[in-house]
Amino acid sequence: MSKKETKPSFEQSLGKLEKIVDALEQGDVPLEESLKLYEEGIQLSKECMETLGKAEVRIKQLTKDLNGKLHLTDFEE
Repeated sequence: MSKKETKPSFEQSLGKLEKIVDALEQGDVPLEESLKLYEEGIQLSKECMETLGKAEVRIKQLTKDLNGKLHLTDFEE
């Protein structure tokens, strides 16, 4: 990726992943293209999971107690 290219946002990656899943579920994509889409989908899935993991860590790090002090807490799902 060059300096001018920016990494897609989480929402953009998730949207693209959803389109790939839809295309593969339709079943009318040629085999070779299906394999490429599947591979791209796996990569997008990994990127999204990494982003979510980083967000969870930030939530843990930024939680404040009632006295306004920052402390590490577990992320509640």
